[in-house]
Amino acid sequence: MNPLSKHLTFSSLLLFLLFAGFISSCDEAPESYDRTNGGNVLMAVFAHPDDETLVSSVLHQYANRGYYVILVTATDGRLGFNENTDIEDEDELAAVRRVELQCAAELLGAELIHLDYEDQLGMRDGHGAIISQTRGLKQDLHRLFEEYQPDVIITFGPDGFSNHLDHRMVGIATTQVFLSREWDFNPSLFFTGIPTSLLDDDEWMFMGVDDQYMTVEIKFSDEEADVAIQSALCHESQFSPEFVYGWFDRLENWGNRLYFRPFTPSGGQSSDLFEKSGR
Repeated sequence: MNPLSKHLTFSSLLLFLLFAGFISSCDEAPESYDRTNGGNVLMAVFAHPDDETLVSSVLHQYANRGYYVILVTATDGRLGFNENTDIEDEDELAAVRRVELQCAAELLGAELIHLDYEDQLGMRDGHGAIISQTRGLKQDLHRLFEEYQPDVIITFGPDGFSNHLDHRMVGIATTQVFLSREWDFNPSLFFTGIPTSLLDDDEWMFMGVDDQYMTVEIKFSDEEADVAIQSALCHESQFSPEFVYGWFDRLENWGNRLYFRPFTPSGGQSSDLFEKSGR
């Protein structure tokens, strides 16, 4: 699938975005927002356009089952320069990646909320910018949680899946918002990750999560994988077809399964740090 011609000029791309309504902060719930299916709302919160590829088969599976799936992407991907694109301008790359992400979300059946933060969340502009951007992100997430009342939230754990700092910061922000209050709608939080046993010796220390913690295992079908592959191919500026098929081949070798770690409260109050530790 080729969602965007490489010969599309930046100016015409911006006009296309404006007329299509893609440049939006999504401050209001879309008309398709409907909880009449029993309140089954799944919200996935990730850092960059293309991060959803890590769990795209599961997002599509739940959308196909009638759940309301919302994809929240925090940054615009403007620093995603690599060998797959000849774009050299940050604004142009951000605009291209916005279209690519819309293409991917539509194939998955997910409602897209694309926020307007830049890659690195202000890191390259210093400590003050990081504080400002991460506070803004938390405010946006508070608003989105209140507005959409997700029953399930998926994000990055402390490993950031690949140890990427943007992943980790977005996962931390999402977790902090989840923990910040008692929500009326009682959401559950899950971290995506890879069991350590599935990784090579040079990978596990940086991106693995011990198997004992990855207690939710979701199997997806070949048909769901095919849709997820087409969705990943939307990210033409980031992924080569060889990379996409290689990733899904790896998932197939793992039995077409994705793994999640639930955030689990302790279950009670205690006055001793060691009381629950088994010591």
